Amino acid sequence: METATQTYRSYAEAYEKSIQDPEGFWGEQARQIAWFEEPKQILTTDENGFYRWFAGGKLNTAYLALDYHVENGRADQTALIYDSPVTNTIRKYSYREFRDMVARFAGALHGLGVGKGDTVVIYMPVIPEAVVAMLACARLGAIHSVVFGGFAPHELTVRIDDARPKVVISASCGIEFDKHIPYKPLLDKALNDSKHKPEHTIILQRPYVVADMQPGRDLDYVDVLQKAQPVEPVPVDAHDPLYILYTSGTTGKPKGIVRDNGGHAVALKFSMKAVYGVDPGDVFWAASDVGWAVGHSYLVYAPLIHGCTTVLFEGKPVRTPDAGTFWRIIMQHDVKVLFTAPTAIRAIKKEDPEGIEKIKYDLPSLKYLFLAGERCDPATYYWAKDLLRIPVVDHWWQTESGWPMVANMVGYGLKPAKPGSAGLPVCGYKVEILGEEGQELIPAQEGYVAVKLPLPPGCLPTLWEDNDRFYKSYLDRFPGYYMTGDGGYMDEDGYIYIMGRIDDVINVSGHRLSTGEMEEMVASHPAVAECAVVGIADDLRGQRPIGLVVLKDGQNISEEQIEQELIAMIREKIGAVAYFRNALIVKRLPKTRSGKILRKILRNIADGVHYAIPSTIDDPAILTEIHDDLKERKIGNAFLE
Repeated sequence: METATQTYRSYAEAYEKSIQDPEGFWGEQARQIAWFEEPKQILTTDENGFYRWFAGGKLNTAYLALDYHVENGRADQTALIYDSPVTNTIRKYSYREFRDMVARFAGALHGLGVGKGDTVVIYMPVIPEAVVAMLACARLGAIHSVVFGGFAPHELTVRIDDARPKVVISASCGIEFDKHIPYKPLLDKALNDSKHKPEHTIILQRPYVVADMQPGRDLDYVDVLQKAQPVEPVPVDAHDPLYILYTSGTTGKPKGIVRDNGGHAVALKFSMKAVYGVDPGDVFWAASDVGWAVGHSYLVYAPLIHGCTTVLFEGKPVRTPDAGTFWRIIMQHDVKVLFTAPTAIRAIKKEDPEGIEKIKYDLPSLKYLFLAGERCDPATYYWAKDLLRIPVVDHWWQTESGWPMVANMVGYGLKPAKPGSAGLPVCGYKVEILGEEGQELIPAQEGYVAVKLPLPPGCLPTLWEDNDRFYKSYLDRFPGYYMTGDGGYMDEDGYIYIMGRIDDVINVSGHRLSTGEMEEMVASHPAVAECAVVGIADDLRGQRPIGLVVLKDGQNISEEQIEQELIAMIREKIGAVAYFRNALIVKRLPKTRSGKILRKILRNIADGVHYAIPSTIDDPAILTEIHDDLKERKIGNAFLE
């Protein structure tokens, strides 16, 4: 299971092969993983006309991540390092030890009737047991859906009703800095409100908070593990789902991104060397939560499939205990590559602008810093580069793709960086910038970022039980292309610049959240006649939502009161991750004559970005009024003092 990147002399050669002969290229990459049965065909289309990879192949993702390495000389190598400054714990697990834990927990799930094709929801903090649960599901051929620990009950209910899990796995609490967040009350409310009722929950009792257990339904993690017998990996088809990961949709109903077993394993194995430049045995750290796409791909699956040591970090880049915690972990564990979000670097920069904490640590092992999750602004890029004196690699991908779409592919030799650009298209992705009519735009013209079909392996083949929505969301706008939902442009050298979402999904500290869903909540307030929620630029978080509300006639509620009530509503329904902090009362909203709210212009006003007044606007004077209101409230980057 070694890498095939050496087959090609350069990025240009590998990329050209991947676009001109995708079956040949990905057939080579498929030979780098251990199949139980080799694929019969590399690329096919299914009954819906959707592209599928590696038809007829049989494999098991947990086998690739653990058993394969135990059988091939890595049994005593460290598979996972759990570093938790919030609990003052560091624990290392060998591949053999972790394989045995996963096999046993898979046996516990099997004992509860979980088998191939069943679904399991995992609602846990960033702890080894969460990774064990994911891999145990994969071992059985069951489909896991990880929900970010601490997500509000409403969001959890929606996911439980959509995935219909046989079992929910959770823990008694998560930890935010020095505060314990009880999970069980959130889970109980979600289960109480859900139409679908799982047969059992398995609760890991952490010593900091003891959860109340409901007899019959709730089972203790330690108890079920003690009674379990280990089970062997179950062969699954390449097209069988490995997991569902929910991402915000513009309708407010989350979209269940499906990841298949075959394409996922091949793409992630390829990416570790080709994109990130790491070899088996290296220490790789994706500073993410298991609930996000990065946590799935690059905290759990990719490093383990590649035979690396992965770092599982329970904490924050600051205040656990200080802004030097990232540098301590890198030095202590000999991390070769750190992958994090620009938000994390901005948080460290905010607390330690001069990089004083970094001076305490010598980091000879660190070769690359990769950034993704939201656009990396040039100021953050240069700060990190000057501080660490290593290549800082901005790159871009989505929950839907599951692995990088645009990057500087380190495995083929580092190209010159262009701050503000995410790099060049990754092998397999024919990225194009399209105009309104689907025409390809010339360099430097901003348009829709789209990918010519077929998408490479590892990308979503469809949405969970919703082929129609998959087609309408991603394929309908430009026939023959995958519509990314982002806008951007390509320069004359082929470098791609991603400028942000073209729909109403915003990116708050790497969390994709629907402003449409927030609007529905704001509009439900009894004093609100109509509203708009837009994402504005935020130096720390990338984006954050603000609300503009028009009151019903006769309402005399103060701006301060309605703001506090709306903050509380959104916090309860979505959670603190939404970072909704401002609501502004306005006389009216800017609209076209047909009644469409001009949300992009509202964003531009708040961000201080130049905009052209559209000819279709019904009353241009309202734009000046909103500008003045934002300025008075000091909302938006253009008005910070």
